[in-house]
Amino acid sequence: MIEDDARLAQMVSEYLGQSGFDVSHAGDGGQGLAALQSTPTDLVILDLMLPDMDGLDVCRRIRALPGALAQVPILMLTAKGDPMDRIIGLEIGADDYLPKPFEPRELLARIRAILRRRVDGIAQGGRQLRFGTLEIDRDARTVSVGAQACDLTSYQFDLLVALAERAGRVLTRDQIMEAVRGRELDAFDRSIDVHMGRIRAAIEVDAKNPKRILTVRGVGYVFARQQD
Repeated sequence: MIEDDARLAQMVSEYLGQSGFDVSHAGDGGQGLAALQSTPTDLVILDLMLPDMDGLDVCRRIRALPGALAQVPILMLTAKGDPMDRIIGLEIGADDYLPKPFEPRELLARIRAILRRRVDGIAQGGRQLRFGTLEIDRDARTVSVGAQACDLTSYQFDLLVALAERAGRVLTRDQIMEAVRGRELDAFDRSIDVHMGRIRAAIEVDAKNPKRILTVRGVGYVFARQQD
């Protein structure tokens, strides 16, 4: 947990500890980045407002780390009311966000959902999905187009798999979120659209003129069967 509020960090550590989680705390972004590179970590709880650097910058730096370190799930905490802060966080690689103040039970539920998606993805086995030059390896949890690896967060990978497994079928936003066992959407939640934009930027030749993930106006999204 990268959080400058020591009291909040202590409360979260104690609460999550009761559910079997081992929580380490860093008071600023620099300490958090150093700890992440020295200690095996399953998930990062990242505050948006930190004393030494912006949480968004910390998120960017994590996603730029080598190998598996860059894939660690990130749950971002924000005290800001502007939805754009949350959207930007999702765009640069956060898997989910939770505005402050929050209920500890909701934090725990979000964490469990993120980790469950990762475990379920690993348990799927080594079957690969191929659509033209696009290849999705559910065992390695990697995506590539031709010889080029695609940079997706853990959550975005799960969203892509959910769509690809149902290629040709139009899915509503609620159905997509249900498929990855994420949090429920409300009428004004744009997070699914932000993630889809990131996925398109990674796998499409032209993200502004997508051929793989198509928007069905007023309904949701469909993953095209025929590609390339």
